[in-house]
Amino acid sequence: RLIARLDIKGSNLIKSVHLEGLRIIGDPQQHAKQYYNDGADEILYIDTVASLYGRNNLSEIVEKTAENVFIPITVGGGIRSVSDVRNLMSCGADKVAINTAAIENPNLISDIASVFGVQSIVLEVQAQKKPEGGWWIYTSNGREKSEYELLDWLSKAVELGAGEILLTSIDYEGTNKGFDLELLSIADQSIDVPIIASGGMGQVEDIVKAVSAGADAIATADLIHYKKTSISEMKNSPILEPINIRE
Repeated sequence: RLIARLDIKGSNLIKSVHLEGLRIIGDPQQHAKQYYNDGADEILYIDTVASLYGRNNLSEIVEKTAENVFIPITVGGGIRSVSDVRNLMSCGADKVAINTAAIENPNLISDIASVFGVQSIVLEVQAQKKPEGGWWIYTSNGREKSEYELLDWLSKAVELGAGEILLTSIDYEGTNKGFDLELLSIADQSIDVPIIASGGMGQVEDIVKAVSAGADAIATADLIHYKKTSISEMKNSPILEPINIRE
């Protein structure tokens, strides 16, 4: 799957480097509709400042997007309860992505899974490599280091009911240097749920490398936001012939 990732601050689509230095791209709904028309398999909305304010502010954006976009929509940022999930689902979301609230209260994962099913939960994992090896997990859009190390957190979250992992490398995010293949490979070896690779994509070849390392889906942002390429161009690239990309 090729997933269009749209990070949101307020009413604007933004882009960052290492989850910092935000730049305004434009209207998120217009971009989501464009990516849908261009062949995206899913839309991923992340409210980047929601955890600061303790709430997700994407209800209106999601509701309007769902009127014109007929592929799965995943929404993340500031989701803290089953009630929050129910509200976003009623607005048109198909799945939710949780991070900060799950770190603070891991049982939230099982609470959501018991009501909406494991297929509705995407655990967003923001990882930064430690100098001595391994990765720390961060919350609040990369602002706060948690108590968890990567493999411990992945194992715990999947056991509680996380149905999919959105794995974002803070070190690679926004750099166009390619995905953190070591991170993807280690995560893939430790869990048996789908992994979405996020952070660092710079060219079509990076998709093949990420899939070879264990990714089941690719989240792309920079390349399509800045019109360096399009989703249809990526899907039609002969470079991707060795792997099974959705038509």
